[in-house]
Amino acid sequence: MIKLDLAKELSSNAYPGRGIVIGKSEDGKYAVTGYFIMGRSENSRNRVFVEDGEGIRTQAFDPSKLTDPHLIIYAPVRVLGNKLIVTNGDQTDTIYELMDKQQTFEQALRTREFEDDAPNYTPRISGIMHVEKGVYNYAMSILKTADGNPDSCQRFTFSYNNPLAGKGHFIHTYMGDGNPLPSFEGEPEKVEIKGDIDSFTNMLWESLNEDNKVSLFVRYIDIDTGAVDTRIVNKNVK
Repeated sequence: MIKLDLAKELSSNAYPGRGIVIGKSEDGKYAVTGYFIMGRSENSRNRVFVEDGEGIRTQAFDPSKLTDPHLIIYAPVRVLGNKLIVTNGDQTDTIYELMDKQQTFEQALRTREFEDDAPNYTPRISGIMHVEKGVYNYAMSILKTADGNPDSCQRFTFSYNNPLAGKGHFIHTYMGDGNPLPSFEGEPEKVEIKGDIDSFTNMLWESLNEDNKVSLFVRYIDIDTGAVDTRIVNKNVK
């Protein structure tokens, strides 16, 4: 699989929907993740990321305009011990709660399916990063319909042990814009992870479609010390 230029991949797709990228920094020192949300409707665009403990949650930018919190208000990022969970929905809580009861990432996600937003049936995408005593690995998951047919849920998990420096993987909900929106297909895309947290954050934000982008979260975790550095960018600013 060819490594994709993440900036080009994002700038050439007006609507990848929600996306998760996970990898390792070029210098090999940091576990890296980014999560973004986009929106076409006023309800979807009326959101911001806010810090919530060690993670983040979405909230309405203008509460008076919030029409349906279902599927758009949730905690995309939570931290359970030495594990960071990042997802595009309330399955963050499912993973957190069941892993806290000694179940695995995959076992937790077997209890969930794609979103119930017919006719799109948006895939649920999830990632988990495990950083402990200088060792780092991660996994990604997608729960989706069988080629748009909601009678069958297909679950895929991809695990990456001891990831290589400067490399990562990118998974997103949609292949592009459309009606209904076409679900992501294939393995998470192999991408390059470049620069420090500020340049990486800037690259992601500037590459997302200006009209549709809503919020972005980026975190660098020092693999040796566990120290965390976070950036949050919101299009809606008071």
